[in-house]
Amino acid sequence: MAAHVSPPLPHNVRCLLAARAARSLGQGATVASFTLYLHALGFTGSAIGVVLMAGLLFGAVLTVIVGPMSDRVSRRGLLIGYEIASTAAALAAIVSPNEAVLIAAATLASFGRGANGAAGPFSPVEQAWLAREVAGEARRRALSINATLGFLGMGLGAALVAVPALFGYGFEHLSTYRALFVLPLLGSLASLGLVAWTRSPPAVVTPVARVRQPHGEVQIKQQENYRLRRLALTNAINGSAIGIIAPLIAYWFLRRYGVGPTIVGPALAASFMLAALGAVVTGWLSRRFGTVRAVTGMRVVGLALLLAIPFAPTFMLAAAFNAARSVFNRGTAGARQAVAAALTRPERRGFGASVQNLSMQIPRAAGPVLGGWLIQHGQLLTPFLVAAALQGLYLVLYQRFFGNLDSPQKPQAKSAADNAPG
Repeated sequence: MAAHVSPPLPHNVRCLLAARAARSLGQGATVASFTLYLHALGFTGSAIGVVLMAGLLFGAVLTVIVGPMSDRVSRRGLLIGYEIASTAAALAAIVSPNEAVLIAAATLASFGRGANGAAGPFSPVEQAWLAREVAGEARRRALSINATLGFLGMGLGAALVAVPALFGYGFEHLSTYRALFVLPLLGSLASLGLVAWTRSPPAVVTPVARVRQPHGEVQIKQQENYRLRRLALTNAINGSAIGIIAPLIAYWFLRRYGVGPTIVGPALAASFMLAALGAVVTGWLSRRFGTVRAVTGMRVVGLALLLAIPFAPTFMLAAAFNAARSVFNRGTAGARQAVAAALTRPERRGFGASVQNLSMQIPRAAGPVLGGWLIQHGQLLTPFLVAAALQGLYLVLYQRFFGNLDSPQKPQAKSAADNAPG
């Protein structure tokens, strides 16, 4: 019997996946270096948290506007606009030593956020467009590849942070930090070219049958909104947990073990590379046991590893725990996007993706301020304990709210969601 070969993904999907990979290169570099750059400029832990919060809140505001808009206007045009803005922000960070310019650029482009290659506040546009292009197993495959490429790109970007030291340019010079913004600049330019190479997808048209049955339409919409409210609640808890420590991990390594970008960069690179492996493993587990079970099972292990990090006596052991955690935690990103995409019909996926992102971004924005303040005052264990408690609550609710999506008794409903027009 001949082996099954998956058909090639559409042109637009391939372009969006490549753009994700290019964009993630710069994001990985800023995750490994941006908070350390702010520390070198004399920012306190609390101030670093405020800068990160500003970028996340600005992104949340844009998400409110852009996500629903993407259901009505050109998604291609919106993403092109985002890449142009990101290019300008990276260029400003390179050429200007002014702190106000840096903060403005960071707010615009969310430097240090670590979005795994997603298009920042425009990621609902990207998610809805991918879901529009493919359905069923092809959609799950595309989202899995999307997450994998994002992790690989971030890993490479984080590793490249160590390159200046190989040529004798130490991080005691602030110009070395500014030079690293070349990576997000090149990534944004490459992404801009790839998005421009796509073909605008046709607009989503609401089926006539739905227009003629307003009562049925209202019921369906109420059911979708109910599922989205549950998604928002779980995401808010998850976002709060992530924000407390994830954007500050490089700064935490510095304060806990006294290591700088040359060592932190490769360590974070390993965590992102392993997260790519986690995305592949999650995809296999999803097919075998169901997507929600795969997500919760993987993240239970990730939770245990999160708790192990602050107790590590050496940097190498802590970095190893963090890298292993990425396999089980970050590796579920594509699977969680697939679950979110199944909660609404195609014509509301831009709105649904906005709920997915916004409900995580706003709570996540408050996290760095709390985490930065705790780290600044020597509370190096507390952020992990708080994050772990929130992660545990998230997993309980996620399984309870969405576990029925794995039920073999509802194949027709899932198939309808996957193969609906659009």
